[in-house]
Amino acid sequence: MTTQPVAPSPTDELGTVPDTSSPAYAGRHPLTRLFDRFASLVTRWAGSPAAFSLAVLTVVAWVLTGPIFHYSDGWQLVINTGTTIVTFLMVFLIQQSQNKDSVALHLKLNELLSSHRAANNNLIGIEDASEEELRRLAAAYLRLSTQCDAQGSPGKGGVVEGLAGHPVES
Repeated sequence: MTTQPVAPSPTDELGTVPDTSSPAYAGRHPLTRLFDRFASLVTRWAGSPAAFSLAVLTVVAWVLTGPIFHYSDGWQLVINTGTTIVTFLMVFLIQQSQNKDSVALHLKLNELLSSHRAANNNLIGIEDASEEELRRLAAAYLRLSTQCDAQGSPGKGGVVEGLAGHPVES
């Protein structure tokens, strides 16, 4: 079974916006949209003072019931199991929200790069580069900033290419 490459949408000529079936976006499927809304609500609530207060009250209630249950293994198991389950589920909900926030941030940065005349448009979509390409690009920008400091003038935009086998100028 072969998979067909997904063509960019008409509004994404550069191919930088993820497919709507990506985990970063709520696609057209109702279950995916529902999960996205649920994850957003839960992560906003989980970071609220009310959620923190509820967690503190839960721990206090657990501690206060210790003498009643003689600090038994079952008593300890309740808090261990509860926190493990909550942590396990929260990882997925928070990751969904983080993916969406990351895509939104990349889109904003892409817009800034594409709208600024002196910016290097090769950096649009850089988040898909390999770690080696990112390290090479970071080193080139470090050399560029060192040169600019030595010359006392700002650098020219578009100097560093460094992607997909392009030469990295310094």
